[in-house]
Amino acid sequence: MKIVIAGGHGQIARRLGRLLAARGDSVVGIVRNPGHVSDLQADGMEPVVCDLEKAPCDDVAEILSGADAVVFAAGAGPGSGVARKHTVDHQAAVLLADAALRAGVRRYVMVSTRGAGSSPPAHADEVWAAYVHAKTAADEHLMARDLDWTVLRPAALTNEPGTGTVRLTAERSIGEVTRDDVALVLVALLDTPAAAGLVLELAEGPDPVREAVSHAAKARTGQPEQHR
Repeated sequence: MKIVIAGGHGQIARRLGRLLAARGDSVVGIVRNPGHVSDLQADGMEPVVCDLEKAPCDDVAEILSGADAVVFAAGAGPGSGVARKHTVDHQAAVLLADAALRAGVRRYVMVSTRGAGSSPPAHADEVWAAYVHAKTAADEHLMARDLDWTVLRPAALTNEPGTGTVRLTAERSIGEVTRDDVALVLVALLDTPAAAGLVLELAEGPDPVREAVSHAAKARTGQPEQHR
């Protein structure tokens, strides 16, 4: 497969890129900073420098041309303010979805966040609240598009070694999950067309990754139908 990863230098994105490249997939990583090109090359990815906060849709569609799937793993990152939560976590995800439609790439996997899809708690600080609102808006935009989308909402992320086992449900995620295991789940989702149309909450748990994804896909008929 040819997979394009937006936010290719992110911690989850690099893990995902290495996994895909190691098994022989063609992986393109979109990065904003030219200084990150060599890191992606070392991971086995083909880097493309493109600022998703500024790029026209046609330019992004050209990058996606010929891809089998796209993964949105970009983020404004820690230390960024409210404004960039909107321009990166919301608007860049919207741009990627619109570009995927234009390029004819149907499969779109969104790396979202815990708490998306509901209002932030009243005690949440301004930046976290803006992040949750931005992710919610991006998810909703994607779910309204005619794409084979999957939205993955991980619990709090850690850099502990992956376990290869997770909890993947339609219920709100609680606790933690390793970035290693998030990347494994993303690979399994890309390999599972039947996971399209699902919003999945991810946390640490007892189920082997492939089994968890397969079970979620098989249970799809028991969920409320979603627009695709």
